[in-house]
Order: sequence, then structure tokens, then C-alpha cells
Amino acid sequence: MEILLVEDNLSIIKGLAYSFEKNNYKLSYTTNIRETKEYLKQNSNIDLIILDIALPDGDGFELFKNTIKNLNIPTMFLTAKDEEDDIVKGLDIGAEDYITKPFSTKELLARVNKILLRSKKKSIIKVKDITFDMDKLMLYKENVQIDLTALELKLVNLLFSNINKLVTRNMILDKIWEWTGNDVDDHTITVYFKRIREKIGTDIITTVKGMGYIINEE
Repeated sequence: MEILLVEDNLSIIKGLAYSFEKNNYKLSYTTNIRETKEYLKQNSNIDLIILDIALPDGDGFELFKNTIKNLNIPTMFLTAKDEEDDIVKGLDIGAEDYITKPFSTKELLARVNKILLRSKKKSIIKVKDITFDMDKLMLYKENVQIDLTALELKLVNLLFSNINKLVTRNMILDKIWEWTGNDVDDHTITVYFKRIREKIGTDIITTVKGMGYIINEE
């Protein structure tokens, strides 16, 4: 697990680096917005960002809204800004958590563990003997990877992204057009899902006649 700390206080950086290492986390750090943007361009496997708001070259709220949020990296604010309006703002714009300074390292680690566990559950979904890793776009049957085409994987991802929800045929038609530029018909969709079902070999995809498809969690 790699965690990025965006913080300009060297004492906090050193203290957290030691504590996170003891808990088997890899903690990297940047000290300003410019460094953070460069780091994010070159490192795509970050599991969590711990972000200060008052940075030397700008506002952590803006960094989150304009850069981090688009990367879908879970983020928690760690800041001295303890006004209620700031806390509400941080959570409203999409942060996973908000913790104020001074803080307890044990509490911070507990909250980090909770976020990472929640993120892991979201990204790996198991239905019967089929497991789908939404981050890596890999489908497994009893831990053996199932070989799907790029389009088949996107269709599977669409269903798993809407787990327990009906994905309509019109939505699928629109998505195929968006992905490929091809204008396909209902029969083609039926053929795609017939092939996917054959490769999966487990009946996890339910057809709702005349409507679309759904995968339901057990």
C-alpha cells in the first residue's frame, strides 16, 4: 500500500514516516502543490492521499478539486483548519475524511486503515466463484484469470460498476458507441453477452427481458 502525504511541516513528515513504516505502509511525501502534481503524473499506484490545506504555494482544497479528484484516489484532509465550515467543505467536495491538527497518530492510522479497507472492498467484487478487480480490470474464476477482449472487459466492468442495478440496453448501446464509435444493434449486444457468459462459465449475469442485464451480489 502506498500513501502520499502532502505536507510542508518536516516534523510531521518525519513522525508519520516512522509510524507508517512500523505499520507496513509505504509513505511518500511532497511539500507543495507543484511537487504533488509532478509526483502524481509519474506515480499512478497511490492508494491514499493525506492532504494538508494550507500549502506554501496554494490551497489544498483547490488541488483536490482540480487534480486529485479526477484521479479517483481516496483522500483525507489533515489540517490545522478546524472551523466547521472548512470540515463541511472538505467532506462535501468528496474527501473520505477530515482530521484536524494537533492529532493522534493512532487515530490517524485507524482512519487510514478504515479508508483503505473500504476502498479495497469497492474495487474487488466477488459473486459466486467469480471475482472482478475493478482497478486492474481483471476477471477471475476461482483465482484463474478469464481471457476477455477489451470490449468484453468494458461491458463486464459496466455491470460490476452498477452491481445490483439494471443496466439497460440503451445504456449499453450508448457506451459501445462511446468506446468504439460503432453503431450496433440489439442483436449484437445479445451476441456479446452470449460470448461473455460462455467464457465466464458461471451464471452471474441475469437478462431482464426487453430491458437489459444485471449482476446481483449474493
